[in-house]
Amino acid sequence: MFITFEGGEGCGKSTHAKLLKEHLESMGKDVVLTKEPGGTRLGMVIREALLDNELSIEILSEIFLFCADRVEHVEKIIRPALSAGKIVICDRFIDSTIAYQLGGRALPEDLVRYINWISSKALIPEITFLLDIAVEEGLKRTAERGPMNRFEKEILAFHERVRDKYLAIASENLDRIKVIDTFKGIDETQKEIRGYIKL
Repeated sequence: MFITFEGGEGCGKSTHAKLLKEHLESMGKDVVLTKEPGGTRLGMVIREALLDNELSIEILSEIFLFCADRVEHVEKIIRPALSAGKIVICDRFIDSTIAYQLGGRALPEDLVRYINWISSKALIPEITFLLDIAVEEGLKRTAERGPMNRFEKEILAFHERVRDKYLAIASENLDRIKVIDTFKGIDETQKEIRGYIKL
């Protein structure tokens, strides 16, 4: 099973991905927890560049960096784990590219979707959890964690476009994407997430 977590800044993806991994492992499942960007050695180098506040990156260069990260990730981490019968939980995947590069950056839709397709090798998660949160609340949580990265520092309108695109993607993929309101507490949110996992 391939499970992904999506959402804007401060929505709790990493927290809930880790909690779900621990829950599934307690049931005796073999689980790989990974993330984008940064799931491979090259990915970590790319991640450092993409999040660097001091680095100015052209938006086309940005999406190509995400593409390179995903190619490495799919070929070296995700597909091998799935082929070995493991459950893969990924913090961000194809929906992030659409939300951030198509919604946030307003790149041409045909370009974004083509890059998504070739970089993922047409791999689609079986279930995706979209952790939804009001933009202002998410950015507040992010700021409380410490210094903000290059994406987190984007203007409010950028983050609003990202959230709107995420919700549009979810409305078009009702069978795969489950929208979870994360304004609830962590325990209640995690209980809702676990309720969707049928093994």
